[in-house]
Amino acid sequence: MKLLGDSSSSLLLSLLLAQLHLLASAFPAQPRRIQTDFDKLTNQTRHLLKLTQDLLKDPVFGTEVDHHRFKSLPAISSRVSDLSSLEFKPTLSQLYADLKSFEHHFEWLNRTRKQQHSSVPKLTDMISHIKSLIHSLQRQMTRAEASRIPVPSPSLPPNLAFHWEVVQSSQELLQRFRLFCDWASRVFLTLKSRLPA
Repeated sequence: MKLLGDSSSSLLLSLLLAQLHLLASAFPAQPRRIQTDFDKLTNQTRHLLKLTQDLLKDPVFGTEVDHHRFKSLPAISSRVSDLSSLEFKPTLSQLYADLKSFEHHFEWLNRTRKQQHSSVPKLTDMISHIKSLIHSLQRQMTRAEASRIPVPSPSLPPNLAFHWEVVQSSQELLQRFRLFCDWASRVFLTLKSRLPA
């Protein structure tokens, strides 16, 4: 009986030790997974930046644009000093709201482009990648318990009657989005560097 008791205790102790080992190895994986998620966010943003740069190389965008047709687009801050003062949750929330705003503007522009039968490059691929980035960001916001900022309806220009208006609006929107993607990729890298190792 004593032998049976000893073997039961040994078996129980072995099981407990195995469970402790599993728990200990599981916890460090959480920060690693979050870091991997931030790598994905950075890569998705850089891909969008590349897409934007490629679209802007189209010969149709051969002139400089100095108009400001889009009053409701996010204001992009690109000062390096701003990166050091970022707060984790509010920054995720703001990036989400900014991306949703750009999504609304690009969808509007894509509809306008189709109605005008414009030669402006198709934006379907761009919109699809923006939606994918928004989805990845939403998942990260849920993990971090970051709140969603309400996204107001965009203040869009009046109906574009001429082809050159579509061209100029497209060029301005793409240029503003290029700045946003460059900034957002730096933000994701900065936030990742603050995650626990």
